[in-house]
Amino acid sequence: MYRPSRLRRARTPLTLLATATVATALLATSVNPAGAAESTGSKGGKPTVVLVHGAFADSSSWNGVISELKKDGYPVVAAANPLRSLSGDAASVKSQLAAIKGPVVLVGHSYGGAVITNAAQGSDKVKALVYADAFLPDKGESANALASKFEGSVIGKVLRPVPITNADGSKDVDLSIDQSKFREAFGADVPAEKAGRMAVTQRPGTGTALNEPSGEPAWKTIPSWALVGTNDRIIPRDAQVYMAERAGAHITEIKSSHAVSVSHPHAVTGIIEKAAQAVR
Repeated sequence: MYRPSRLRRARTPLTLLATATVATALLATSVNPAGAAESTGSKGGKPTVVLVHGAFADSSSWNGVISELKKDGYPVVAAANPLRSLSGDAASVKSQLAAIKGPVVLVGHSYGGAVITNAAQGSDKVKALVYADAFLPDKGESANALASKFEGSVIGKVLRPVPITNADGSKDVDLSIDQSKFREAFGADVPAEKAGRMAVTQRPGTGTALNEPSGEPAWKTIPSWALVGTNDRIIPRDAQVYMAERAGAHITEIKSSHAVSVSHPHAVTGIIEKAAQAVR
């Protein structure tokens, strides 16, 4: 039975103090959302691995890689990539890097490779760059231009555009992969049921993001590794090798679709840990 007077009597000074303490802690967390990231760091001396997804994916695409890295003792952060503009996305990741203590291995998949190329520029924390089926743009290059530089990409045939209006009133277009074509184009070696879920949960990238020219690339000053999917239908193998060789990256090839972090998490984890060990 509800007894208001009994409830009022239960709020002793000790209870009120505890309530105030909890409220203060919650307020501190809301004012400083980077607090959790600031505590990231390995007591065993291992660098923090920061994972950046690309367009038509989200951070869950790293789940298998995250499990293996954490099992091996690596601190991990899966950055949410806004996919709104290359410069803005890079600035978002750069802010997350600033909140991490200690060295970082920065990893990008697909368009996320363009993001890390810009986000790591000028950073003294990022010790290695890892590209998994990803773009390694040079200054002035866009993801869209690089995808079409070599034959073999189906991206132009599978995109579904949706006109959008940005908060400032400017017009853009959100691009996603037609769900009925997603598995064939993006993850042919991913089980059909899982690929179907990925198609539904994919995050679109704007036309601005995919066409914005890159700034000065961080791979000119930071050691890089590239995992190249030979069956990639989004970024053809030849395009990946061209970019990786130009960057002087350590290249490993694997028979994989574009969704390499989902279909081959062990291989992705392996190249990340190889990079981490090489720069310790």
